[in-house]
Amino acid sequence: MIGTIPGVYLRISGMHLSPTWESVVFGLAILGGAALLAWAAEAAQMEISQALALAFLALIAVLPEYAVDLYFATMAAKDPQYAHYAVANMTGANRLLIGIGWSAVVLLFWLKTRRSVVHLEPAQSTELSYLIVAAAYAFIIPWKGNISLIDTAVLITLFGLYLWSSYKAGAEEFEAEGPAATICSLPKTWRRAFTIFLFVFPAIVILASAERFAEGLIHTGKNLGIDEFILVQWVAPLASEAPEMIAVAIFALKGNGAAAMGALVSSKVNQWTLLIGTLPIAYSISLGRVGALPLDGRQMEEVFLTAAQTAFAVALLSRLNISLWGAGALFVLFASQVALPITEVRYGFAFFYIAAAGFMFILDKRRRQDVWGMLRCTAAGFRPTNRQK
Repeated sequence: MIGTIPGVYLRISGMHLSPTWESVVFGLAILGGAALLAWAAEAAQMEISQALALAFLALIAVLPEYAVDLYFATMAAKDPQYAHYAVANMTGANRLLIGIGWSAVVLLFWLKTRRSVVHLEPAQSTELSYLIVAAAYAFIIPWKGNISLIDTAVLITLFGLYLWSSYKAGAEEFEAEGPAATICSLPKTWRRAFTIFLFVFPAIVILASAERFAEGLIHTGKNLGIDEFILVQWVAPLASEAPEMIAVAIFALKGNGAAAMGALVSSKVNQWTLLIGTLPIAYSISLGRVGALPLDGRQMEEVFLTAAQTAFAVALLSRLNISLWGAGALFVLFASQVALPITEVRYGFAFFYIAAAGFMFILDKRRRQDVWGMLRCTAAGFRPTNRQK
């Protein structure tokens, strides 16, 4: 909570700092708010139905990115350059989650257990099924050259079906840890009041900080001669993803690699459906009429590369496990394309991701069978239990 105080003070007082310091102060406010929301979401599972808890968790997972992207999409209706930044933040968050998040989980799990493979539970195949469908649909977006309300309808429907599938799976045993455990130990009245406060306060802080943080990044880039697209793409998601990264790192260091990887796959589904699907809504409201968020050549490259990376990651995880070598490949490929932000490099890595995923499915019949089996089970509304192997 301490990290949110400077941002709250600046916002209430109306004071302004240099763009760089505004980015730092409001970035810390978003980081602190995201951590508080994560604790509140965990503690809330003692108070509300599972379906409502799932809805809260899904919204919370994307709220920091949503707040920044909502601002960019809204401003894009007035200044087309902001569409550039909306796509930058969205693609950066998605690629960081896989390139660093998935890789870190496998590495930390190996450091703790000396086991070089993280195995997901069969029940987690539902999340992977929806990620496969969302990733496949994402290839249509750069081909169209915009993100429209048609995409909103498809992606939000996918998100709703994902929530419904998770709800039908039934409740699982809940055990709070860390700060959430402290909250859960409070008397019922105090626990409920504090949990509500932890939902409301950080949500307000994040939404109130988004504009100043985003503008600070843009002006910092211009003042320092740094491509502001790069700052928005990588610095903004780092602030919003940090609490989740820390939480899954703790799971991995406790030897629970399945829970850590499952949380990141679920978050990826939320970002690839709910986050992208809301952008045309914000854009259309600001525009005052139905409109599609336009994509220029650079943005189409970024979306195509992000979809390709997702396809490769899904191929690696399609047997419900991922090895240390696979995680290493994700990180090395991610770091290499980030270090070389050139059009030819982006397309080169995108086609490599697609080719590698294709070869994995062509050469491994069992992998193809597992994917079709997951998709059929999900379409039929069946979610395997963790006891099934």
